[in-house]
Amino acid sequence: MPAITVDLFIPCFVDQMYPQTGFNVIKLLEKAGCKVNYNPNQTCCGQPAFNAGFWDEARTVGEKFIKDFDGGQRYVVAPSGSCVGYVRGFYSELFDNSVHHNDCKQLQKNTFELGEFLVDVLNFTDFGAELNGTATYHDACGALRECNVKTQPRTLLSKVKGLTLNEMKESETCCGFGGTFAVKFESISSAMGVSKIENATATESDYLISTDLSCLMHLEGIIKKQNKPIRIMHLADVLCSGW
Repeated sequence: MPAITVDLFIPCFVDQMYPQTGFNVIKLLEKAGCKVNYNPNQTCCGQPAFNAGFWDEARTVGEKFIKDFDGGQRYVVAPSGSCVGYVRGFYSELFDNSVHHNDCKQLQKNTFELGEFLVDVLNFTDFGAELNGTATYHDACGALRECNVKTQPRTLLSKVKGLTLNEMKESETCCGFGGTFAVKFESISSAMGVSKIENATATESDYLISTDLSCLMHLEGIIKKQNKPIRIMHLADVLCSGW
């Protein structure tokens, strides 16, 4: 059977601050039997502008996104439930009944969060990863509420040799980041993040894992400020551990 060609979308946070996670996504997709295509012309999906109310600007960025990914003719995979959730759930607000209508619908159909794609599309769950220690998992809002990603990351983590997963209290509660929310409502955002870290550290886990580095970046700041004994890891980085 020929390899599935997958278009890789690397979100802004990954590109600018956690590039190694992007390289690990490539390793995972290739190990699962995919051929990975990366378009270096890709930029943002447009979510920040959309959430801030700048819909015309978001539409301009979205038009480029649709073009960069050939209107979703192939699977598009990203290590971010937030970006994927935005494309699948909100591009319709910008492009329904437009010249981009059909390409938008095709792109939405073929765009997947990484863990979701590995489990639900490829049915590939064991990467031979090994990470000794304990971990707790944060359900990022975009992944959980917009992509219905909950069991898939846990299935993948259950295959990691040496890793024990401890569920935290209120794992589905928002961490407080929310993009521009963290800027406009700093005190509320910080309080929500502190609560999330309290629940995570109460499990006495070594690692705090999630699908979204935007959430993890927010939580890492609190961890460092409070000098908490827990380390953030993206799902892709965990699955590439030990090989």
